[in-house]
Amino acid sequence: MVVPASAAWRLALALVLGIAIFASAYARAPKRAARGWELGRLVVSAIGLYAVGAFASVTHRAVLAGFAYAGGIGVCAFAAWLSRGNDSDDPPGGDQPADEEPPRDPEGLPRFDWPEFERAFRDYAERSGDPTRTG
Repeated sequence: MVVPASAAWRLALALVLGIAIFASAYARAPKRAARGWELGRLVVSAIGLYAVGAFASVTHRAVLAGFAYAGGIGVCAFAAWLSRGNDSDDPPGGDQPADEEPPRDPEGLPRFDWPEFERAFRDYAERSGDPTRTG
């Protein structure tokens, strides 16, 4: 099967973009997630590339439009990959140990000594007097 050159570059570009999108979803995530403003700049860049591609399409410059759209898709795939990074605020997963103390109660709630609380509250109320009294 012979593929014309005009279609070959399009097929190659589609294959590269498909690999980029697949890699952005399934490749190992970076060590840290990108900050919001960094991702925002990438998205604005991608939108700019899409605008250039749309202008090139309107002016019948198919090759330029194809590369501009491909650039936008590549930048979006890169931003998606960067957004998958691990933050220190994320809960630990996998083999990482948790810093939390295990629950002390079968229901998952820590035990609370209610009788001690009531004694301390009564002592406090007796020392401070009647709070509704004025003067």
